[in-house]
Amino acid sequence: MQTPSSRTRPATAPGARLRPPVPRALAYGVALAWCGLPLAALAQDSGPAAPSAWDAPPALRSSPLLQEDIPEAVRPKLPIFVTGDHISGQTDLNATIEGNAELRRGDTVIRADRLDYDVPEDLAKARGSVRINRAGNIYEGTALDLRVEAFEGFFNDARYRFLATQAHGDATRVDFIDRQRSIVHDATYTTCQKGDEASWQPDWVLRAKTIRIDREEEVGTAENAVLEFKGIPLLPIPRITFPLSDKRKSGLLPPSFGLDSRDGVAYSQPYYWNIAPNRDATLRAALLSKRGANLGGEFRYLEPTYKGEISGDYMPSDRLRDRDRWGFTGKHDALIASPVGGLNLSLNLNRVSDDNYWRDFGRVSEPLRQRLLPGDATLTWGAGDMSVRARALKWQTLQDVSAPIVPPYDRMPQLVWRYEPTMLPGGFDASVELDTTRFQADRFLTKQPDANRSFAVAQISRPFLAPAGFITPRLQLHTTQYQFDGPLSDGSRSASRSLPTFSLDSGLVFERDASFFGRSFLQTLEPRAFYTYTPYRDQSKLPLYDTALNDFNFATIYTENSFGGNDRLADNNLLTMGVTTRLIDPDSGAEAARFGVAQRVRFSDQQVTLPGAAPVSERLSDILVGAGINWTKNWAYDSTVQYNPKTRRSIRSTVGARYSPGNYRTVSAAYRFQRGTSEQIDIGWQWPLNDLWGDKGQDLGPGRGQGAGRWYTIGRLNFSMQDRKLVDSVVGLEYDGCCWIGRVVLERLQNSVSTSNTRLLFQIEFVGFSRLSLGSSPLDTFKQNVPRYQNLRDQVGSPSRFSNYD
Repeated sequence: MQTPSSRTRPATAPGARLRPPVPRALAYGVALAWCGLPLAALAQDSGPAAPSAWDAPPALRSSPLLQEDIPEAVRPKLPIFVTGDHISGQTDLNATIEGNAELRRGDTVIRADRLDYDVPEDLAKARGSVRINRAGNIYEGTALDLRVEAFEGFFNDARYRFLATQAHGDATRVDFIDRQRSIVHDATYTTCQKGDEASWQPDWVLRAKTIRIDREEEVGTAENAVLEFKGIPLLPIPRITFPLSDKRKSGLLPPSFGLDSRDGVAYSQPYYWNIAPNRDATLRAALLSKRGANLGGEFRYLEPTYKGEISGDYMPSDRLRDRDRWGFTGKHDALIASPVGGLNLSLNLNRVSDDNYWRDFGRVSEPLRQRLLPGDATLTWGAGDMSVRARALKWQTLQDVSAPIVPPYDRMPQLVWRYEPTMLPGGFDASVELDTTRFQADRFLTKQPDANRSFAVAQISRPFLAPAGFITPRLQLHTTQYQFDGPLSDGSRSASRSLPTFSLDSGLVFERDASFFGRSFLQTLEPRAFYTYTPYRDQSKLPLYDTALNDFNFATIYTENSFGGNDRLADNNLLTMGVTTRLIDPDSGAEAARFGVAQRVRFSDQQVTLPGAAPVSERLSDILVGAGINWTKNWAYDSTVQYNPKTRRSIRSTVGARYSPGNYRTVSAAYRFQRGTSEQIDIGWQWPLNDLWGDKGQDLGPGRGQGAGRWYTIGRLNFSMQDRKLVDSVVGLEYDGCCWIGRVVLERLQNSVSTSNTRLLFQIEFVGFSRLSLGSSPLDTFKQNVPRYQNLRDQVGSPSRFSNYD
């Protein structure tokens, strides 16, 4: 209920609420009832007080007053309240409010020196210092004519500020078409916030003959416009659309200009098409001075039972290779209803025109920048404890004469059945898996015949679990059958293999309260022992279709097989022993530190190896040593070292550290070493340069920067110590001008053993309006290459109208 201002004259405006008057008889009755209540209470007999309705808690009911969007059905029923120093008029006809005049209806508030309101016409005329707050959007000016409910009318000499983007500007006139649409004439538009000095001018401003505002689509359209930056006309714009929120909209996206050693001068113009809330498309066209024209597009869709995206590019007569070039990638995931239950279909299709595509098109989508491109289709079905999978996988291998690779095998097709009961008696776990696959590839490159391979794996285990530890014995039987397209070295066209494997996994967990460097922890000590035995079977004549040596790390050292895949089963008779200790914060449960060590003890030689490898005869394996420290949220350290005790040298080491004391401040470094193969140092960072001269900025939170006038340096360097050269380098600067952000990046990325591509990228972002780029987007480069990079301006949802409520 609205309470009239103390300056309101009740004699001329009783209640100041423009609604039909209450009949006097009813008013007198209500007054007598209120006055009679105390008398009725005094007339009660003395003794225990009778229950009263006034003693019960008030009944609450929902109200539309604080809803973000007022329902259309409610709007016509909303009352109008007026207040002011002096109110005169006729009930249900008109009202004149003079001095501090205010009219309020729903999410619309009008204030002025004088306000005339025509009730039948629902027309408000305001003069003087006029101000409108419409759902948090502010308009100010000198003269207003407005039909309040329809929000139709005009505003002369107006200034405006939009809640969602904090954009503001001036106009000679604003025409309100309805509650969602308006037209601003001879307008300016900027997101630069006005300073206190009288000579303030925005860093950037859009000056337009007209700006059409559509709040339903949340888009603005400027016509006959000029974009000015630092007082200099930067870009004439006959017509442009820009967002009023983070909602998607159709229209031309900002163009980009590029200059690099491969393409020359490049111009790209994308167009975004918001087809529906669950479908959109981006069309793109580009001109490259050294190569020609390129056309492409991307289509995305999202439905209740399926989703996907399709992207493609086509360049006719590419002068770089003197041929047509094209690339295609598509993904699709769907749930399909069937009489036998739900089916899941997954497609991942990637194809390009030639072997050099990955090298020549660095700006295409990530899947097409690889040398192995999968064409993968998988159909799965599951019900209860059973599942079935049918798969077809065909690779496209992009060869490089300076670094050829053996192509992986296609699976045309693969059929898998798996049964894993979940309610076995006695605490047992068991599973059975059947797999049959057709492997085929280019025999000239693989040097072995294609084959049909079928295998079955059955395993049973009985975990014994307790708070202090666990013991899990497991027995596994693996049988395999091959049918080859051609003869092996011994002339055979088929082969089979059956092997059992026994393993025993066990561990203990000890805990104690501990204190280090003044902090209390729960410290654990977790010894673990893993024994596995598989008898020897000669497998040296079997080809390899999906098998490779497992990486030697903490995840694989406690497994039964040294190989990944199903063409080799290692003849193991070994014991893996290790111990891990952790420091756990007792309040949060976070792990502050972790230290571990593990080693294998081999009781007999391992005769099963990959082609060309010698049997493993060392009784003691290399030692794995690992450490991870997260003592505070600012510092993080992680390392793994593979150490050979016989040679007393590290075989492989990975050491990484990160320092992140706050938003937009992070430095990471990693050292990676593999003896005889590579040795690299990788450094990445994002840091405010203003820190160098003592300007620490403001903590505005992630996605909001650290205040205006600040420089940031961003980069990543990958240096090969073995080759004594930079492999990849990305070095850039960002400047936060509050309402605009400037970015410049020098990028040099290796795209083959002997070649690289160098690009210089520029971008200026007019916050809340648009981005103009010279070359590909530096923002995308930062996100792809710099660990833990934070954007200076993240898109957020529109603020509530109550954040700017009158």
